[in-house]
Amino acid sequence: MTGSSDFPVKGLRGRLTPNALLGPRAWFRVGGPADWLFVPEDQDDLALFLREKPATMPVTVLGACSNVIIRDGGIAGTVIRLARGFANIDVQGDSLIVGAAALDITVAEHAAAAGLAGLEFLAGIPGSIGGAVRMNAGAYGSDINAVLEWADILTDEGDLRRLSHDDLGFAYRHSELPEGSVVIRASLRGTPDNADAIRSRIADIRASREASQPVRARTGGSTFRNPEGHKAWQLIDDAGCRGLQIGDAQVSEKHCNFLLNLGQASSADLETLGETVREKVLAQSGVDLHWEIKRIGRKSEGEQTV
Repeated sequence: MTGSSDFPVKGLRGRLTPNALLGPRAWFRVGGPADWLFVPEDQDDLALFLREKPATMPVTVLGACSNVIIRDGGIAGTVIRLARGFANIDVQGDSLIVGAAALDITVAEHAAAAGLAGLEFLAGIPGSIGGAVRMNAGAYGSDINAVLEWADILTDEGDLRRLSHDDLGFAYRHSELPEGSVVIRASLRGTPDNADAIRSRIADIRASREASQPVRARTGGSTFRNPEGHKAWQLIDDAGCRGLQIGDAQVSEKHCNFLLNLGQASSADLETLGETVREKVLAQSGVDLHWEIKRIGRKSEGEQTV
């Protein structure tokens, strides 16, 4: 373990890094450092941290960093990143028991190999299962709400709890996870089907995503939620925001519900661009767009809040 000499929790086995750069891990490739970055070795290691951390220490959990803007001032306290010890995928009957760090596309591919349909939509979501559960991620006509049986979490005090589907109170891009909890695994149910047919549907989803979204750019996925009865991209387009640019931050011309870092954008540029889009859409249509991308951290280094 590195960088632990003045860390307030002793006995951790995972990697602990002070002043850890986060920008290179984020899909936008922007953002300031974490005061501390902790990559727990396993469930017990994470539980120890959650039990023993100071009550006043802010804790932020990051997954694949695909749907997040990490602000330029970095993140106060400790950032937890789940990695290899939380990425197992096991087939049990018609279910997949999936670690929170497993990538969505990898889960879709494992389901196909097992001849289990219904999880193909995960191939269209750039992220990991922990984040997918937390935000009820969805695409291509389905979402986590449709397939989740239960999720195991560690509470903010390090206690293991199993939450049923109903416990999670899923709504559009929302779940009722307890404050400060960390998803560590989930059970996802599939339906037996021909493996080749499932693979074909996954290939169609990946091809559709490639054709319609800027998947090879520095982006963060869908920026705004779809308001009821509307498509966010259409509202943005109608407001004249396709291609709108602030510094090196740009509204994608390919899919205008995506923001792009053209190379040298700051987090502030991206967030300002997003707020500008919201203002223009509200003025044009009367619809108030809500962020789907999470914006976390300090706007400047001197700021103390998360």
